[in-house]
Amino acid sequence: MSASAQHDRKKVTTHTFRLKKERRETLTMLTAYDYPTALAADRAGIDSLLVGDSLGMVVLGYENTLPVTMEDMLHHCKAVARGAKHPLLIGDMPFMSYQVSVQEAVRNAGRFLQEAGMDAVKLEGGASVLAVVKAIVAAGIPVMGHLGLTPQSVHQLGGWRAQGKTAIAARKLVEDAQLLEEAGCFSVVLEAIPSRLAELISDRLTIPTIGIGAGAGCDGQVLVTHDLLGLFDRFTPKFAKKYADLHAEMARAFAEYMTEVESHRFPGAEHSIDMPDEELRALLETLEVDRYTSKQVDK
Repeated sequence: MSASAQHDRKKVTTHTFRLKKERRETLTMLTAYDYPTALAADRAGIDSLLVGDSLGMVVLGYENTLPVTMEDMLHHCKAVARGAKHPLLIGDMPFMSYQVSVQEAVRNAGRFLQEAGMDAVKLEGGASVLAVVKAIVAAGIPVMGHLGLTPQSVHQLGGWRAQGKTAIAARKLVEDAQLLEEAGCFSVVLEAIPSRLAELISDRLTIPTIGIGAGAGCDGQVLVTHDLLGLFDRFTPKFAKKYADLHAEMARAFAEYMTEVESHRFPGAEHSIDMPDEELRALLETLEVDRYTSKQVDK
């Protein structure tokens, strides 16, 4: 995005989301966990940034998202908010931050806006979280839903498996999506579900759907930025497209750095700070005087 276009760009809001769906304009979303990524995504013109609890895996090295805490999320959300001014910023509510009680869920959701600079929160689940969604929305906090493969329920789902592949399971997802809309969600993420089911849900809802592994029929798309950039070395999900291979590029750069340091090719003169000859001579003279004086004292 050019500098002039960036200057004229308006802040994306939940209202923008609704308008884009009405106009059949596709929404773009990426995850971000730090300041430089947020800044780059903002400058590229991305509509929305999700500070996902996926940071537990791609940034913190956990096996899944379950160990991620509220403090982890708030820390990374603050960094993203410092880097991105135009996208709609959404904080992912981590495991057990909204399941204990409605009151605690509202309090934790509020922290994302009050302390971390987010514009909205995202939480996982359908019918089981309706009371929580309604209470958070009633407190004036926009909520994005999340259906299909819900990582916080990975053990309950039996692993990282696609959802909604049978008529019964698909019907449940359709019903849950409608319930989330009725409860006040401004948008719903659909993850790892059949593309025709995702398109059907998208057509039935007046709020936008954001797909990840759900085909092209959704109103928008989201990817984990580390998957897109090839920065996560463990695996790349089938539904993720790798637009770069930065992990390999980092390894190459690190190896080249090691070679140049070990062979004394780095740092070179161009990377070093020079000192005027006269100042160096003056320093050597003072050091010589100090050495001579010290010898006289020792005697």
